[in-house]
Amino acid sequence: MKYLLVAINAKYIHSNLAVYDLKAYVREYEKEIEIAEYTINQNPDEILKDIYKRKPDFIAYSCYIWNISMIEQLIKEVIKVLPKAEIWLGGPEASYRAKEFMQKYSFLRGIMIGEGEETFYQLLQYYKTGERSLKEIQSILYQEEGEIQETKMGELLDLSSVPFPYQELTEFENRIIYYESSRGCPFSCSYCLSSVDKKLRFRELSLVKKELQFFLDEKVEQVKFVDRTFNCKRGHAFEIWQYILEHDNGITNFHFEISADLLTAEELKLMEKMRPGLIQLEIGVQSTNSETLKAIHRVMNLEMLKENVAAIHSFQNIHQHLDLIAGLPYEDYHSFQNSFNEVYKMQPDQLQLGFLKVLAGTQIWEDAKEGEMVYQDMPPYEVLYTKWISYDEILVLKGIEQMVEAYYNSLQFTHSVAYLVPYFETPFSFYQKLADYYEKNTIFESKHSRIGRFLLLLDFAKDYLEEKQLIILKEKMVYDLYLRENAKSRPDFAKEENWKEQRKDFYRQEVKERRYLPKYQDYDGKQIAKMTHLERFSKNPVTDEEGEVWILFDYKERNPFTYAARTIEIKK
Repeated sequence: MKYLLVAINAKYIHSNLAVYDLKAYVREYEKEIEIAEYTINQNPDEILKDIYKRKPDFIAYSCYIWNISMIEQLIKEVIKVLPKAEIWLGGPEASYRAKEFMQKYSFLRGIMIGEGEETFYQLLQYYKTGERSLKEIQSILYQEEGEIQETKMGELLDLSSVPFPYQELTEFENRIIYYESSRGCPFSCSYCLSSVDKKLRFRELSLVKKELQFFLDEKVEQVKFVDRTFNCKRGHAFEIWQYILEHDNGITNFHFEISADLLTAEELKLMEKMRPGLIQLEIGVQSTNSETLKAIHRVMNLEMLKENVAAIHSFQNIHQHLDLIAGLPYEDYHSFQNSFNEVYKMQPDQLQLGFLKVLAGTQIWEDAKEGEMVYQDMPPYEVLYTKWISYDEILVLKGIEQMVEAYYNSLQFTHSVAYLVPYFETPFSFYQKLADYYEKNTIFESKHSRIGRFLLLLDFAKDYLEEKQLIILKEKMVYDLYLRENAKSRPDFAKEENWKEQRKDFYRQEVKERRYLPKYQDYDGKQIAKMTHLERFSKNPVTDEEGEVWILFDYKERNPFTYAARTIEIKK
């Protein structure tokens, strides 16, 4: 038989760790197993054609909220062109809705529930040797003679027994590598599927270090740990962070999802030593409303979280991504404003404004049956309204989310937005009014260039700033623009350039002295002028220090996690 594991990812840069783990776990059969990865943006007909041409006898689909709609569409067509194929589903979206899927699709052979490695191995033994019957295989639902049968759930694996899934990385070029050093979560957040798995397991550190060294030796661009709360076991987290610090190759970035309030002084001291861009942290705050946190069983010391986030921010070497969730119990519109403003003051590098997804199998899914929460029937099952927040208010927050993505998380308007926000009652008020401006002018659905976004921001600001303040804002915008982009044409909001001769003099002098740009040793003045940008400001656009200042933007040397050009104040 020919076995095919199908993964449909959200983006091309993503990969599916689950299917690679399954294949690695059954090494004795791996030559008969193919992995097919696609994306949700591909034409379903093209995916169908590719699956058909592979002529598999057994197809297992890895199911998540982002791909389940496409998978449901595909399996109905695949069975028509491959009527003898054994169709199986697995993954969280299939596991917690297994009976529903089995009743809905009579052609399904079965569903693997929960952790899949050992179950998949037993299934292969069933198909290849007939040594087992389906009823002897752990953790499955299956169809037999028109009846749905369910087997006993198997014991969870020792995580160290799962073989390393990456033997060579050619197929992962320009893609994120996913890696796990633990499974399960010690916490009980009611909206999260990880809280269902209470058996927390860790991979042996000797294996983890060996595998991380493989990524380092291969100079992988990014390794994303999928551990649900990476630092829940201090010794485990500290040893891994210490190892990647000591073996840093100057290239690889490691992503961790952590609880920031659990960080120790020793861990913070270690982080302070790290190369900028060596690690990045995703920190789930979700809400600052104590009643909400209690209702969702989220254990968090908010004051300690704020202190630790501030400490890491002061290091200026680690990207911090903080999350909020709208639509949680007891979080009304006013309460969410407070949560937003409190998190915004923490100055995260990115602020993710997400919306509650009511996932089958979670406690909040059970609670939603009481009618206090209404959510979409279709994936990703986002909340529409609750007892505490209306659909109208959710729609307003959707607009604010778009503004935060465009003007904050893009890192393209940092100084412009920082200048504007204090003219509004709160940060939330700024983004709300900006979203209102987009809504009023019906420009939400339009595509905008970077320059276009600047011009819209300037037009919006005219209702709130005086002429002198608008002049300062324009200079901030010019600074933001050239910080990220060596723009060939001068934007309309920039003041007229009348210093071309002074600029030429600077580059002529720089070729003689090599004072500011030693890395441009092999280039002449004209070449350097094309590869950098020199701009004059009426005052320092970062410090607001009075007095004219010249700033040189060096695009050869950029901040590793903001991609901003190195800036040099030129002494005249």
